[in-house]
Amino acid sequence: MYDPKIMALAEKEAESNLQTKEGGPFGSVIVDKDGNIVAQGHNQVLHNNDPSAHGEIVTMRKACQKLNTYDLSGCTLYTNAYPCPMCLAAIIWANIKTVYYGNTAKDAADIGFRDDFIYKFINGGASDTSVLNLQQHDRDNTMKSFKAFKEDSAATIY
Repeated sequence: MYDPKIMALAEKEAESNLQTKEGGPFGSVIVDKDGNIVAQGHNQVLHNNDPSAHGEIVTMRKACQKLNTYDLSGCTLYTNAYPCPMCLAAIIWANIKTVYYGNTAKDAADIGFRDDFIYKFINGGASDTSVLNLQQHDRDNTMKSFKAFKEDSAATIY
């Protein structure tokens, strides 16, 4: 169930970057099934020189470390803005089923963030080489590890 106090904490995380300049104005909080805070964090792209250190990613990393798992099933993520494509993918990989967000992707675009071109790239079938030149090569060679993984009965699917 949605809790506006938790969203206020996500916004407070985002606002902290207005002073620290560690990254953009993005913050999030993860709570467990009982509504207890597991982790909170904010964007640290600039601080860590890490383009993947978005608020949601930072917070998921903290939650996974705290819970000693890669699976955040049963947890809920609160974020002050609609997650970018990278964060959406990570949220799905983490098995988080509910995300509450404040600002829209358009709101982020209005302050200069460019998530929209990634959505367009994905929806366009990865054909815009001005965004990314994505080429497949040497599949026969790279399939070796995939085949070995498939044959390994002890391999962990996540």
